[in-house]
Amino acid sequence: MKAILTAAVLAVSAMPALAFDPANMSADEKAAFGDAIRDYLMANPDVLVESINVLEERRVADEAKNDKLLVANNKDAIFNDGYSWIGGNPKGDITLVEFVDYRCSVCKRVHPDLEKMISADGNIRWILKEFPILTQESDMAARFTVAVQQEAGPDAYKKAHDALMESRGPVNLDTLSKLATELGADSTKVLNRMNTEEVSTVLRQNHQLAEQMRIMGTPTFIIEGEMLRGVPAEGLEGVIERLRTEKKEG
Repeated sequence: MKAILTAAVLAVSAMPALAFDPANMSADEKAAFGDAIRDYLMANPDVLVESINVLEERRVADEAKNDKLLVANNKDAIFNDGYSWIGGNPKGDITLVEFVDYRCSVCKRVHPDLEKMISADGNIRWILKEFPILTQESDMAARFTVAVQQEAGPDAYKKAHDALMESRGPVNLDTLSKLATELGADSTKVLNRMNTEEVSTVLRQNHQLAEQMRIMGTPTFIIEGEMLRGVPAEGLEGVIERLRTEKKEG
């Protein structure tokens, strides 16, 4: 309702000029003014639609500007936290950061395409940040992957990440113990590490960063200085291509 009222005010600028000064209206003139707005909008509904579209464009532009400021103000924690897994091409010209929840259906759906894009491109630095927010299984899965990385290294972590992304089954201690063994890791050590302060610190710092960035859902992507709250209509490839072009021109 607020957006519609604001749009109506914007639409007044498209109306023919009235014969009185709006700043000094009498009660009758105010009533006439209101009736004139209503009559005009009823006769020209496209004006209201156009005004609402202008408001939406302004809102999106303001959000994008604010998101860029958030990225700039938190760049060290985003791109160089010292603990997140880094893959793709570590020396790539574009850095893509993904906040992920292993029980997120959208994360699972985009995972294969994301893998293909990064592999085919060959020049993307990819950073993964566990951000479990959906269920208790989300937290358990994230603790598992972090524990795997700390116990068995980055290669084992990536295999664990892929396995959990591709899995459609439950996440529990039995399934995670089996997965750890399949990865060649010591399942007892991995499971024992899951609830240690070392693992909790990683997740806590990720959540604190997400709160500062106003990230409330997954997947959320940060590509260079831009934040994408979900998968954009143009696709990640389109965003990356545009950012590369802007870097060359800048």
